Formats: sequence, C-alpha cells, structure tokens
Amino acid sequence: MSKLEELIQELCPDGVEYKALGEIGKFFGGLTGKSKEDFTDGNAKFITYKNVYSNPALCIDVEDRVRIADGEKQRTLQYGDVIFTGSSETPDECGISSVVTVRTDENLYLNSFCFVFRFDDGGIMLPDFAKHLFRSTDLRYQIGKTASGVTRYNVSKKLMGKIVIPLPPLPVQGEIVRILDNFAELTAELTAELTARRKQYEHYRGELLTFGEDEVEWMTLEGIAAKTYSGGTPLANKTEYYGGDIPWLRTQEVRFIDIYDTEMRITPEALKNSAAKWIPANCVIIAISGATAGRSAINKIPLTTNQHCCCLEINRRKANYRYVFHWVSNQYEKLKSLGQGARSDLNASIIKSYPIPIPSLLKQERIATILDRFDALCNDITSGLPAEIEARRKQYEYYRDKLLTFKEVTTA
Repeated sequence: MSKLEELIQELCPDGVEYKALGEIGKFFGGLTGKSKEDFTDGNAKFITYKNVYSNPALCIDVEDRVRIADGEKQRTLQYGDVIFTGSSETPDECGISSVVTVRTDENLYLNSFCFVFRFDDGGIMLPDFAKHLFRSTDLRYQIGKTASGVTRYNVSKKLMGKIVIPLPPLPVQGEIVRILDNFAELTAELTAELTARRKQYEHYRGELLTFGEDEVEWMTLEGIAAKTYSGGTPLANKTEYYGGDIPWLRTQEVRFIDIYDTEMRITPEALKNSAAKWIPANCVIIAISGATAGRSAINKIPLTTNQHCCCLEINRRKANYRYVFHWVSNQYEKLKSLGQGARSDLNASIIKSYPIPIPSLLKQERIATILDRFDALCNDITSGLPAEIEARRKQYEYYRDKLLTFKEVTTA
C-alpha cells in the first residue's frame, strides 16, 4: 500500500467532503480606475493576464509595474489566493487558474481582466494543492460551463460560486502535491531544454536574416504582395452564421505556425452578410489587434478571417512566401512595438509599409528551407523534444485527474 493510500485509509476512509466555492470563500476583482499611463514607470508589482494564464503557480518575480498613489485603495493578492482569467475568445481559455503559492511582503496588484477567489479559512487547502486541483479536468469542465458568449466568452462569478471542489485532509493534499510536483518537474526540465533550443534557433534565424548592403533590395511587404486581404466578424447574435463548413480564423490562432484548420467555422450566409472573405492558401497572415498583434502564420488551406488579420498573398516572382513568413516572425518584437492606442493595436497600413530585405529567389528558398528544418526540430509535436514533452504532459494529466478524484463522504 502506498503512502497516499495509507493516509486516505487512516484519515478519510469513507470519502471526503465536497463544498461549493460560494460556501467557503469570496470573489474579488483586480485593479480599477487605471489608465495606460499608470503602467509606465510604476512603483508596485503588477500581475498580468499572461502571467496568470501561463503559470499554475503564479510567478511573482516580475518586472511589470503599476503606479499606486499613497493611500490609494486597491485590493492586493494574498498567499493562497486562486486567480482566474475572466474572459477569452474561446471557452476553453476562460477561467484559467493560477495560485499564489509563496509568501511575500510585497504588494501584488492584479490586472483588471482577471479575478480572485479567496478562501474564508486559508487553512483548509494547501496553495500547492490548489494549483493542481483548479486545472484538473473536472474543475476545467465545471469552470467552462460558467462561460458564455459567441465570439468572446466571459466567466460568470455567480456561476463560479456553484463550482464544487473536494476538501481532503491536509496530509492527503500534501502527499498528492509531492507526487504531482515530481511529474511536473520532469516536464519542466524538458521544457527548459526545449526553450534553450528555441533560443538557439532564434539566434541562427537572426543570423540568416541579416544581410550586407549589396546583398539585397529593400522593399515593403505591400511591394512583394500580389494582393492583400482583411476580413470580418459575422454578427455574434446570428446563430445561423456559425457552425457551418467555412473555416474562419481568429487572431488567437495566429501563433507562428502553419494552419491546417480553424477552431470556428461559419456559414455561407455569414460570408455573404459580413466583411469576411475567402483568402487563398499559403498567404502570410499577421495579427494586428490585441494581445496577439504582430504574430504571424501561414494558412495551408483556403479560409476566411476576422477583421483583425492582415493577409498577404505573396507575388512568387518577387518573394518566397515561407521566406516572408520567417522574416515577419523574426520581426515580431519590432512589429509589436509599433502598436498604437490603449491596446497597442497595429493596422493594415503599418503592416503593408513594413520593410523586408529581398535577396535572390534562390537564396530566399535556401534560407526558408533551413529555417523550416530548425522550426520542425523545435516545434513539431510528432517528433523530438516536443513529442516527449507532450507525452510527459499527458502522463501528468492522467495521474493528476486520477489522484484528484475522491469518493464523496455521505451523511445519514
């Protein structure tokens, strides 16, 4: 019998108690009343949406800052708080959790697009247990049911209060944490190695895309495009516009990849009654709005897009479309810095006027081939490290869901 089985047999042989979140804690929002200027030269640590989304255990060693005035009343995070993302363009990404698992004397301020759940009794759940629990399949399923929308989904805090969680004894929680942390550590080691390989790839990509003055002709992206396309979003309240057979790409799917399918599809009626339009395969697609602004992708199938994508059909007599994709991907940080307004959005004019070096077509093809091979080594989930990481992740998820499934105690 394992140590975990012994603890369960000793401490909760008849099952564990389950409670709704609304019975054992309260929900709070993030920062209020802040302008864009408050996030320039700030004086207090600021927890971003991306931080919450990316880390089951919140990263508090951050450079992000927000300006907080003396005496200003804003809620701060505490040890044990469970933070959730409040909205997303897909229901699967709503309510992603992150937990404050370390104690700190510094004030931590949360972005306004996330919210917090705080236990009334901080002693009923280990924060490290919560970081696994709230990302488990069962909890993700319950959280997903609290989100509603068509093109953008928002979590209902009222419905979140009805989510039910198990409350096993603390020693049981601690042993589960030990087991799952070991699985997670193995995955983290492989991920660190993959990150190093990707940095190496980015270095060589930068080297390959650096040219002498006499090697290239400088043009604009519009100058090497045969045609440019934008798109549109069918009316969200028209359910007959969604669920058809026409692939419809949204900006969150533009992730420096080849796109063979889209998460959403629209109907011919939607295409007829919106600005969405077909674009041919093998365009270079650049996101121009929101958190994904500046990211690029290639569509390997004909598809339609929303209005936040700028699509370039490359003139193949002037440029190799994969070379253009690698150049634009390499320019991501510079492109992103050109964003304007509160959301740092780009626009089609910025994209079209962006410069690109044009060596001979033969050299473009050679560069694209080398970079495609590098990219496959770093990002192909069917081989190499990405495949091993994916296998480890599935193993962790299997044991996480198995260990976090408890018999519910029954009362007479």
